[in-house]
Amino acid sequence: MADSTFSFDLAAATTWDGPASSAAASSDARLIEGLCVGDDRAYEELLTRFQQPVYNIVYRLVSDSSDTADVVQEVFLKVFKSIGGFRGKSSLKTWVYRIAVNEAHNHRRWFSRKRGQETGFEDDQGEGVTYEQILPDHNPSPFEIAADQETRAAIEESLTHVKPAFREALVLREIEGLSYEEIAEVLQVNINTIKTRIVRGRQSLREQWSAKLAVHNNQNRTKNDRPENAVVGAA
Repeated sequence: MADSTFSFDLAAATTWDGPASSAAASSDARLIEGLCVGDDRAYEELLTRFQQPVYNIVYRLVSDSSDTADVVQEVFLKVFKSIGGFRGKSSLKTWVYRIAVNEAHNHRRWFSRKRGQETGFEDDQGEGVTYEQILPDHNPSPFEIAADQETRAAIEESLTHVKPAFREALVLREIEGLSYEEIAEVLQVNINTIKTRIVRGRQSLREQWSAKLAVHNNQNRTKNDRPENAVVGAA
């Protein structure tokens, strides 16, 4: 389920008009070839294809969303500098997404050190895989049942309280629509671990969202119970 709620506007880019191909791998190969020889049109095409999803990923993974643009810039600088070392062991998309996730992870660590609250992001994730946890989760995700902008905003806010490792898997699955296999490539872990992270991430998100909803409902009830909101009977 792709998301375009948040935008990252760069200068308008023209599409690199290399030879057309219906195969994604062939298209990637031509784009990579253009990047490696410094073709400006290839750089523009890379931004056109990946600026929005990279922004979406980084926005939801960094500790301070106001730093998103800076982190995204670092992602593309790293892509430009590293493209010559790309060996095609994964798709270009998963390679770019991996860099985005890693840069967001690095930013979280830097942010925590800066705040004097450094934590081990890999600790206490509880990823021991059980049979039940790798079964498909047939319940609709909170993102799927977000019928209005207010609900979606509440879910997005709740997402910030989900553990980073679970949040990464959720964002790649629920926002970017990647397959389990693609997420495993991006995060460099096995598929069963990905399934576990998504199941636990969805559970955590539902819990966070339910708690937020309960607080909101209680506030509304308190407001409605105030004397000024009482219905006055006719004399």
